[in-house]
Amino acid sequence: MPASAAPALAAPAAAAATGDAAATANPGDAASSAAAAELPPDGDTVASPPGANDWTCRPTAAHPNPVVLVHGTFANRYENWLALSPLLKSLGYCVFALDYGTIPGITSTGSGLLLPIGGLRAVPDSAAQLARFVDLVRNASGAAKVDIVGHSQGGMLPNYYLKFLGGASKVDKLVGLAPSNHGTTLDGIVNLAPYFPDVANLIYTVCQACRDQAVGSDFNRTMASRPDTVPGVSYTVISTVYDEVVTPWRTQFLNGANVDNVVLQNHCPVSLVEHVAIAFSPTALHLVTNALDPAHATPVLCG
Repeated sequence: MPASAAPALAAPAAAAATGDAAATANPGDAASSAAAAELPPDGDTVASPPGANDWTCRPTAAHPNPVVLVHGTFANRYENWLALSPLLKSLGYCVFALDYGTIPGITSTGSGLLLPIGGLRAVPDSAAQLARFVDLVRNASGAAKVDIVGHSQGGMLPNYYLKFLGGASKVDKLVGLAPSNHGTTLDGIVNLAPYFPDVANLIYTVCQACRDQAVGSDFNRTMASRPDTVPGVSYTVISTVYDEVVTPWRTQFLNGANVDNVVLQNHCPVSLVEHVAIAFSPTALHLVTNALDPAHATPVLCG
């Protein structure tokens, strides 16, 4: 063997030996690296609803905008979108759903799974999370813009993103199911807060978003400092007259160009759907799909 070849052969062997020693010394490092490599781009390990968060999905000509689903207060992406996510996927959309505003240690068992409750942190902070998620979706899918569908706080929060965080150039349509666009009185309960300040402060400490969504909050005054809508985005608001959470229900409506304010009972007069159930109502979901693809909208009736 030529002498010059010895170092060349020794180097890989030394490197391999070093690697083996490192793996032996820190076996957890390799496992951690492998686990990190398996994480989705958003780093979220919470279960996704059926049909959502396929990061290899590429939009089609029929549905060029990926749809981003934004859950409500005290909810998470899995439980909130069990109905809409698989429906949109079956129609050919690329569907993505995020969790936002979570606080460690607060969980939900609504689906029989131990999942974090989200939508608790201050709305501006959660809107910043949405901004990052939209960028991840756009980068992964190659789409210039997304459409957003949100429920309750999740229908209002994206408008903060559009108005204050530069989201208007990245969003084509915003569809809100019972959105808290101008705050809520919670059927008058908010008006009692001054009489029970300790109780109110306890709730608002755990749920900063609850304070933000109360009628007359500093957050709502900030939102009101600019018009309801921004140019270039199409808005649809879908409300139910039986909403007991975002009240009065007519305050959900937006004013401005390119706005369609829809009352579910105008399409299904016998519907008793309230605030939570609207995210699972076949009538409401039909209105959503029409809003996302108005060129192929079909008549909406009960069911």
